[in-house]
Amino acid sequence: MEKHTHRIKQQCFKESVPFPEGTPKVEGYDFNCGVDHRALLQSYVRMGFQATRVGLAIQEINKMIERRQQPVEAVDRNDKDSSLPSSNSDKMYDIPPLDIISPCPCRTGCTIFLGYTSNQITCGVRETIRYLAEHKMVDVLVTTAGGIEEDLMKCLAPVFIGDFEMLGKNLYQNGINRSGNVLLPNDSYDMFEKWMMPILKQMHVEQNTQGVRWTPSKMINRLGKEINNPESVYYWAYKNNIPVFCPALTDGAVGDALYLYSTENPGLILDIVEDVFTLNNIALVANCTGMIILGGGVAKHHICNTNAWRDGAEYAVYVNTGQEFDGSDSGARPDEAVSWGKIHVAAKPVKVFADASIIFPLLVAETFAVHAEKMTACKKCGVE
Repeated sequence: MEKHTHRIKQQCFKESVPFPEGTPKVEGYDFNCGVDHRALLQSYVRMGFQATRVGLAIQEINKMIERRQQPVEAVDRNDKDSSLPSSNSDKMYDIPPLDIISPCPCRTGCTIFLGYTSNQITCGVRETIRYLAEHKMVDVLVTTAGGIEEDLMKCLAPVFIGDFEMLGKNLYQNGINRSGNVLLPNDSYDMFEKWMMPILKQMHVEQNTQGVRWTPSKMINRLGKEINNPESVYYWAYKNNIPVFCPALTDGAVGDALYLYSTENPGLILDIVEDVFTLNNIALVANCTGMIILGGGVAKHHICNTNAWRDGAEYAVYVNTGQEFDGSDSGARPDEAVSWGKIHVAAKPVKVFADASIIFPLLVAETFAVHAEKMTACKKCGVE
């Protein structure tokens, strides 16, 4: 065989273009510095992968909070220039007083919408959400039916930790329901139904004798009042005048209670039109909006859609494990919402691909809870 040679490259890597000055370097937390949980969370933004997304989400939420705390002048509703046009025409209209929320969003630097799927109430994230409602750190809550009823049920009886691998057949025979690795006894639903019936009866009476027009948000407000338990998210929403919207309120045990009540007492009405009218108006009058959304589905899209009426939210953080390849809104990245006008084109939204039961308490620890400590310290020192 004839001998011959082949020319090879002297190197297999192309010469690198220098990074711009100030580009962050990957660097994790050094435990030689001791166990400092705040410093650990602050290091996430330089960690890479989803840890960096967590760090960016912390920064985005802190921007919402800082904007929310900025003083603003109230909008003069008698001033024609302050009227708000619809998105499809140049018509102007007056928005009625928003008694459901206090203060009016026009008096707040940033109106923060918090949305979450029912499993966040099923698990211990419920206590984190309750903390935010208790201290009036968010302005609007949006959730699904399970996100309402399971909060109230936990005030009547506990739920328990189980295992993801527990057999459904065995649990069914024992009257136990499984959500992931959380176990909910059938007895809790029985107690909830018995607790609901006299409330529904009184609501029906007030509808017929006082002309009360019930909506899902008004009903949730009433349930928060009736549960009268500081462990409840919706007790604090009632106390602090934080509206809670749940367009799919009938999709669960609340719907079962309404069905059973209506079989013997037909005529109780819940008006979903009034709620969407109110929710959209909250977004329209707001000076600025921020969205924090845990999970997908109705809770996610209901908040995003209402913000389309104002050409998009200025701040947005998603936390979910959904993927976009199937075209679902639940898995869509924030940039898809930008295309619909649900997130403002100038915004810098963040999506964290992760389980919210792990991530959301950490986000609150480095955002709302830190700001609460600062406010408490200022009051103790007499500094405004």
